[in-house]
Amino acid sequence: MFADHDELMRRIERDLLDGYDEELEMEIEDRRMDEVLTEGMSRSEEEVAARISYFKTLFHLQGELVKLQEWVVSQRSKVVILFEGRDAAGKGGVIKRITQRLNPRVCRVVALPAPNDRERTQWYFQRYVPHLPAAGEIVLFDRSWYNRAGVESVMGFCSEDEVEEFYRSVPEFERMLVRSGIRLIKYWFSISDEEQHLRFLSRMHDPLKQWKLSPMDLESRRRWEAYTKAKEIMLERTHIAEAPWWVVQAVDKKKARLNCIHHLLSQFDYREVERPEIVLPERIRHANYIRHPVPAAMMVPEVY
Repeated sequence: MFADHDELMRRIERDLLDGYDEELEMEIEDRRMDEVLTEGMSRSEEEVAARISYFKTLFHLQGELVKLQEWVVSQRSKVVILFEGRDAAGKGGVIKRITQRLNPRVCRVVALPAPNDRERTQWYFQRYVPHLPAAGEIVLFDRSWYNRAGVESVMGFCSEDEVEEFYRSVPEFERMLVRSGIRLIKYWFSISDEEQHLRFLSRMHDPLKQWKLSPMDLESRRRWEAYTKAKEIMLERTHIAEAPWWVVQAVDKKKARLNCIHHLLSQFDYREVERPEIVLPERIRHANYIRHPVPAAMMVPEVY
């Protein structure tokens, strides 16, 4: 898979660094960008410039996402965005960047666990319906009803008849959602066999990410070709005019995030919503008001 061990280790290091950048994204708001990105690091000027460019573009796009959010609220729109792809394809990373600066009461993420015994007996789409948006809401599905076309089909968690019924039903289900006024956008994150292998190795070497490697993820490596075939069938049979699939080339994580957010914004004819000027009211003060001290036993120790 990787002929050059040193190159492999360099790529793993870059992947780990990309994860740490996520924490820096919030810190950069309060400090100079070049100061944060260069302190304590021996990086080439080209690498530093590329990271600074990435962050500048990301912050600009996130500013536009805030405008989109306000427009969705003002228009009482209903938006559903599906994120699908192989394990470690970067779905979670782009979802974090989309939601990072948005109001969680407007934009929320749905990541359902495996169905329980009761849910397995329900109409297949039933467990997803309660999570659909009301007016003025955006819902991001981190994996969705397309689990049936992917993991459930490949891992044998459902029958061939159930898979076929899914393919008959899902186009009508999605058309029904669109007719009801929901804007449905579907993204598939595409990575290579080599890149997924690299990211799994990266997770194995990062104690903060080892929880992301489940037995199901490891089994998906073994069944790469089966997942490829399932993906091809899924895209062919569920790419409909009302809700087409959009494929994000995700081998480069940072580019994938920027491209996906840029494309998402382009799907809406939104505009900045004028907001009334905010005036901070004067605090009401009473001469007899006394603030009582908090008992020391209730205070969190100031260890840091």
